[in-house]
Amino acid sequence: MNGQPISGASVGATGRRGRRGGVRLQALAAGALLLVLTACGGGETANGGGTGGQGPAAQGGGQQENAASQAVVTILPKDGAESVATSGVLKVTAAQGKLTTVTVADSKGTAVEGRISADGASWSPTAHLAAATQYKVHAIAKDADGRESAKDTTFTTLVPKNTFIGQYTPEDGSTVGVGMPVSINFTRGITDPEAVEKAIKVTAEPSVPIEGHWFGNDRLDFRPENYWAAGTKVTVHLNLDGVEGRPGVYGKQKKTITFTIGRRQVSTVDASAKTMKVERDGKIIKTLPITAGAPSTTTYNGQMVISEKYKVTRMNGATVGFGGEYDIKDVPHAMRLSTSGTFVHGNYWASAGTFGSANVSHGCVGLQDARGAGDGSMPAAWFYDRSIIGDVVVVKNSKDKQIQPENGLNGWNMDWSEWIK
Repeated sequence: MNGQPISGASVGATGRRGRRGGVRLQALAAGALLLVLTACGGGETANGGGTGGQGPAAQGGGQQENAASQAVVTILPKDGAESVATSGVLKVTAAQGKLTTVTVADSKGTAVEGRISADGASWSPTAHLAAATQYKVHAIAKDADGRESAKDTTFTTLVPKNTFIGQYTPEDGSTVGVGMPVSINFTRGITDPEAVEKAIKVTAEPSVPIEGHWFGNDRLDFRPENYWAAGTKVTVHLNLDGVEGRPGVYGKQKKTITFTIGRRQVSTVDASAKTMKVERDGKIIKTLPITAGAPSTTTYNGQMVISEKYKVTRMNGATVGFGGEYDIKDVPHAMRLSTSGTFVHGNYWASAGTFGSANVSHGCVGLQDARGAGDGSMPAAWFYDRSIIGDVVVVKNSKDKQIQPENGLNGWNMDWSEWIK
């Protein structure tokens, strides 16, 4: 015994036998592999060259097919960006390939409309983004070999410190007369009217061209060339959320308003003849005696739209530049025709013989009425009950100028060519 374990010799012997066994196992494995390769290759018919032929896989076709796309998609702003501007920043581009799909949506799934360029190299939104909103962008491009490359990012738009809204008329769900424009007054003066107007869409059914016109920097009206057709359905989309109306001041309003045009009623006041003819759907339904503005306080000529109705209201001359000439606390059946104070209203303080024979008012159109607006048989009550906001009252033959288009809802006094400039 020399100190080596008895099992050592046994290990050596076993190792030699293992090597001989290993040779036999390698031979068997090689044979099995040959069978597998022959079966997968399909023989001469499959690869066109027998066991020595070069099939597509051997020529490198499989490697080419699995190669990465060469197209590179770039999205701005970068993933995770915050306080992103609502316009002028979002853009998707592709290099070494063409964009095939671009989707941008907020957290509620509302999509942002956009357009891929004709050459497929870029995508841009066609509208502004909403403020304080998270957006997800998904873009796919293909290279020349049709291989796709995709990219996904998320960013959040800025939270504005200063905002504005548009106060609109008519009211949502209302039925109005054929002269009613869409009129929007903004709470801040607008210095980028193009961006604001682009964010407002007015449509009609049946369809008719509708155009907007700015009065100053805080009012935008929309109307068709001629009065609306009776029964027209009008829809207004206010997509002002995120619009930068002036530097650092953003819209915060996203709303849809619908209204309906009722029957057609256009009444014509002849200040010289001292009458008003009420026309309903093409027929004169009544001729009423009136009193118009006195020689020193004449009534405006032109097309005027009823914008407000009051069964009883106070009229104070001091509010419209007449000092203390009058202050009547209970004027009945009053309907506003201008911002400057022109009304068609009931008159109980003039004698019955005045109407149809003399012009004595301070510029309004007066109809005979009873104090308290309680007598429905009076001409003023009859007209009030058959009028709605948006009806048209045309004044002619008055010795005064034509009313300005911005004085009330009276854009009809501007030629269409001027309106659409």
